[in-house]
Amino acid sequence: MELIIQGNVAKNCHPEGLRQGIDKQINYVESHGEIYGPRKVLVIGASSGYGLASRIAVAFGGGADTIGISFEKSPGEKGMGSAGWYNNIFFRRRAHEKGLIAKNFIADAFSDTTRNDVIAYIKQEFGGSIDLLIYSVASGVRICPDGTRYTSTLGVRGQAFSGPGFDLETRKMVNQTLEPVTEQQLADTVKVMGGEDWQRWIDMLSAAGVLAEGFKTVAYSYTGPKSTWPLYKEGALGAAKAHLHATADHLDAQLQRINGHAYAVVCKALVTKASAFIPMFPLYITLLYKVMKQKRLHETCIEQMHRLMLNHLYPPMGNVITDDERRIRLDDFELRPDVQQAVELLRKRVTTENFKTVGDFAGYLTEFYALNGFSMPDVDYSSELDLRQLVKEYSHA
Repeated sequence: MELIIQGNVAKNCHPEGLRQGIDKQINYVESHGEIYGPRKVLVIGASSGYGLASRIAVAFGGGADTIGISFEKSPGEKGMGSAGWYNNIFFRRRAHEKGLIAKNFIADAFSDTTRNDVIAYIKQEFGGSIDLLIYSVASGVRICPDGTRYTSTLGVRGQAFSGPGFDLETRKMVNQTLEPVTEQQLADTVKVMGGEDWQRWIDMLSAAGVLAEGFKTVAYSYTGPKSTWPLYKEGALGAAKAHLHATADHLDAQLQRINGHAYAVVCKALVTKASAFIPMFPLYITLLYKVMKQKRLHETCIEQMHRLMLNHLYPPMGNVITDDERRIRLDDFELRPDVQQAVELLRKRVTTENFKTVGDFAGYLTEFYALNGFSMPDVDYSSELDLRQLVKEYSHA
């Protein structure tokens, strides 16, 4: 069985490879320092990327019970289901082996019905309160409680922006373009990807009385170097992240009454399903990976989230570590001057013929494949999966 890619979209996944990916992250956390942090954690957007890595870090690094919310597709007669669905199952199985609570809600995180269901579960079966909420939602569409549907747009402000990108299906470097967004598209993108839904979660949880004394909450963001600002910081994505950062400050003030805090966490550039469509960004990642691996600074999702919990959010001694704008910075290695200078030198050498060797294109592909359970060692990908067996084994998991 092979990963099927159409354009830059992965169309299938491999459960055994995904299981190995969960085990690999758990093994890393268990061998890299105990986290003296939260005991009851809610992760919104828990099935992949930073959300999944966060859940693994607090559970297997600190013994936390967790609730995970994600909108995933289970296996059925028409398909094998989504990668995140299997990630949820494998995480829960491993957590139960450790005697930890690991509740999965397969539901729309933007829905008040979901919020009320989660609140009821916290009160009835989760000890009555939570002490950490991780907001890691990645969605292109949000339906608000009033029924209004908003769609985010990947675009820039001002003139169209073009730059080199990848066609992962053909493994070629191609030219990609982001078109200017309208003011309505910009506002809608902020609605979907900004901090409004994060705020609503905290408001409803607070009103229900399920936030513990000293409660903390974090949401994940990205800033990047100046070379990416025209398409990221200064585009529609940047406007949404600016709103997210402002929401963190508002929530922090709001939570003072329970000695609580809210933070935006600025992470490093990583391979994601969405980043493949941003001009220049995938190429930048391959160059960054090459430099950071050479300098022994490279981190994957799990390494970032373990460092966040261990050194920044729950340091053994002292306060939460932030910059002068009260943001937790996990992009500190990425933005080191020597790293960025080396990346720029490599960028000047890149052509459509040599991009695979100038940058770490192989590493990029490995991480992209791993998002869907491929490129994992000790998995026999030559064997076809039995869809009926998958449905039988996992449909009631």
